Order: sequence, then C-alpha cells, then structure tokens
Amino acid sequence: MPFHHIQLVVSSEKEAKKFYVAALAPLGYTDVHSVEGVFSGLGVNGKPDFFLRGPKDGESPSKGVHIAFAAENREQVHQFYDAALKAGAKDNGGPGERDYFPGYYAAFVRDLDGNNVEVVHL
Repeated sequence: MPFHHIQLVVSSEKEAKKFYVAALAPLGYTDVHSVEGVFSGLGVNGKPDFFLRGPKDGESPSKGVHIAFAAENREQVHQFYDAALKAGAKDNGGPGERDYFPGYYAAFVRDLDGNNVEVVHL
C-alpha cells in the first residue's frame, strides 16, 4: 500500500508553501487545506498528501530529507525543474536519464531548507 502522507518541518511555513505550490504546480499540486502560520496541506485532486509546518518547541527544520514525486511524463520533469529554480531552489541535478535503472528520468533540486526534492518519470 502506498504511503498516505508526508510532512516536512520547514523554517518558514509561509515561504515553503509559496515555494512548493510553484515548484509542484506542473504535477497538479495545489494548496488543498492550510491554516496560515500552522500548516499547509498540498495535494492533487483535492487530496492533501504533502504537508508543511513550522517548527514547534525548539524543533529544527527537516534537513537532508530526500523526497521523490512521480511525473506523468518527461516534460513534467523539466517543468518542475524550471519552476523550482525560479521559485528559489538550488540545482542538484538537471533533467535527464539516470543510471539507476533503464528509463529512469529525473531532476533534483534543493528546497529552501536544503532537502533533496526529486521529480521522476519511469
């Protein structure tokens, strides 16, 4: 069974939401359900599965997390990469074939907190 949702603790919920809404728009992600300053729930077709929230009680933001989103086609990989860079991401590997296994086409960026965000088409 696939996972139900994932949550990142981010240094700024407001800035992270702005970033991820822009970066994941090519995949159909939108802000589905958010409480400003508390959490943001992003998802596709009205179902949030990617949550962002600011740190509580001295928590540190998530660092070094690697999360991969599925793309429907290679064009979405390119669109994500371009949108993410425009929204403030740092390049971590432009769109292209990877040697993980045949047909693995992906792009990687570092989000505003340094997490490794991948979009992959198989």
